[in-house]
Amino acid sequence: MTIQDLEARFIGHMPGIMGVTRHYAVLVPLVEWEERPHILFEVRADSLKRQPGEVCFPGGHMDPGETPTECAFRETREELGIPASAIRPIARLDDVYMGERGLMHPVLAQVDGGAVVHMQASRDEVKETFLVPVDYFLQEAPKVYRFPLEPRVGEDFPYRLIGFPQGYPWRTGCHEVPIWVYKGHVIWGLTARILNWNLREGGDRARFGR
Repeated sequence: MTIQDLEARFIGHMPGIMGVTRHYAVLVPLVEWEERPHILFEVRADSLKRQPGEVCFPGGHMDPGETPTECAFRETREELGIPASAIRPIARLDDVYMGERGLMHPVLAQVDGGAVVHMQASRDEVKETFLVPVDYFLQEAPKVYRFPLEPRVGEDFPYRLIGFPQGYPWRTGCHEVPIWVYKGHVIWGLTARILNWNLREGGDRARFGR
């Protein structure tokens, strides 16, 4: 192995996030409804194996070679029957690390109101859909629940080998779970994190709707 060999390996390399092997995308759909901007949500079908009955955005796993916007548009068509011609992309929002080596890419876009009226959601994937005014999220702070993330290190870890025979002060963390309740619909988890960050906590650069 020579420096030239290493150089050849990394020429043209595009940096990403270390450890991420799976990419997902969701559409954050803005809809002009009753002269106000709304956000369109869907409720996952009860028959789904993963996260049945949860509120979410249309989206899913990115296919090889697919961009986040292409994936978000495709999933919106498959789940809600809304064609790409009825969607106007606005911006890529901040990515969200999901754990388990997954990265979520939210895409903000405007969806034609007429297409929403006539959309035909997949019964296999979508239980129902609903709209929420953007002003609701701007005016109502979510309830945020926090719990610690603590390292669980096995007894066989070689502390003496790395020069810390008495143990190492591993860093801890905190996970936040924002929750909104709107007319009986509970908006939480990754969907709420995307909204809370981009609408309320992300700073002027990252916010939309204000």
